[in-house]
Amino acid sequence: MKRNFLTAASVIITMGIIVIVSCKKEGKNSSSVDANETGKNETKYSSTNSKESHNMGQNCMSCHKQGGAGEGWFNVAGTVYDTALVKALPNATLKLYSGPNGTGSLMYTIPVDGLGNFYTTQAINFGSGLYPAVQGATTTKYMNSLITGGQCNGCHGVSTSKIYTQ
Repeated sequence: MKRNFLTAASVIITMGIIVIVSCKKEGKNSSSVDANETGKNETKYSSTNSKESHNMGQNCMSCHKQGGAGEGWFNVAGTVYDTALVKALPNATLKLYSGPNGTGSLMYTIPVDGLGNFYTTQAINFGSGLYPAVQGATTTKYMNSLITGGQCNGCHGVSTSKIYTQ
């Protein structure tokens, strides 16, 4: 699905660089997206090799939320990078466990797409918290603190290191 990149949902200015972030549906602008379109949740999920996603490293849930301009309301979303933290890493896997370091039960598995992004509109029961792990071709990296929400790029790449593996 082609996205119209120039109809920006928001503009972020960082260190003199303007980054345009868009989640608008093709052919729509902010005045033509009606309440019925933003009022329903489309089923969306990342899949291995898919190249349907966009805006690597951005906070997906600033658009992909109820009332937002993005298609689907994401419950977990983010970007995985290579160990140099420069290029998005395609086709990894995000796993959510009930215990730290891959212990407990594997609760959810979310594939990373061909552009390095993962996302799902699937209902996720975070309960009292889940422990993420990102598995690449040769390495699995564990997050040792639990999460109670899935807005991964809200912190990673902003106030904490980017998500990475190899």
